[in-house]
Amino acid sequence: MTGTEPRNRRHWVFDWRLMLFSGFFLPLVLGLGFWQLERGGEKQQLLEQWQQAAESRSWDDLESSGLEPGQPVVVSGLYSDYSWLLDNRTRDGVPGYEVLTLFYPDSGSPVLVNRGWIAGTRQRAELPVFPTPDSPVLLTARVSEYPVPPVLSDLDGDGQSGWPRRVQSLPAERARIQEPGLAAYILKLEDAGQPGAFRADWEPDMMGAQTHYGYALQWFSLATVLIVLTIIASYRKQES
Repeated sequence: MTGTEPRNRRHWVFDWRLMLFSGFFLPLVLGLGFWQLERGGEKQQLLEQWQQAAESRSWDDLESSGLEPGQPVVVSGLYSDYSWLLDNRTRDGVPGYEVLTLFYPDSGSPVLVNRGWIAGTRQRAELPVFPTPDSPVLLTARVSEYPVPPVLSDLDGDGQSGWPRRVQSLPAERARIQEPGLAAYILKLEDAGQPGAFRADWEPDMMGAQTHYGYALQWFSLATVLIVLTIIASYRKQES
């Protein structure tokens, strides 16, 4: 073995195809990362504004200014005797219902309140019995869409008499048969500690700021990987 034998060394080699690929995708990935940061900041500001409004403004004031899904609200009023049981809702493998009760605020439009999940009875023909507060209550909730299936609406429950009534979905037009003045959205109770609540363990109705920040981190990480791989791929082994 002598010192004159060839050794493998890495040298920078310009590859226009690699540079074109990286030059196209790197700004795109970075732009997506900064866009997610911007969206996260906007969402955080919006949530703070909503929270302040929920604590300081009445229901009719919030309603007149325009409601959006995910918006927190605080509303006082009375539950009615009219409830719909949203069928085919399970928790931990147990079949049951989500309870939607008509609610009359102190001011503003009546609104449906989703009070959470309850287990079904062993006999499907029997509906579960559940309590409803009969005195004024103060609710903390979030604005949500009416529960409508993605394809076809059912007609179950239209011919039922008495309350509660079992339904597979509850679009606004059906609920307004009972109360024509219903608000454009429903309310989901914030948690199981609210008056009249059952198991209220909802998935978030709106992407929060932290989710946007998480996506931004993923895009920036991808940009870092792209830079590192481009540098590594640009150094080729050459014999010397």
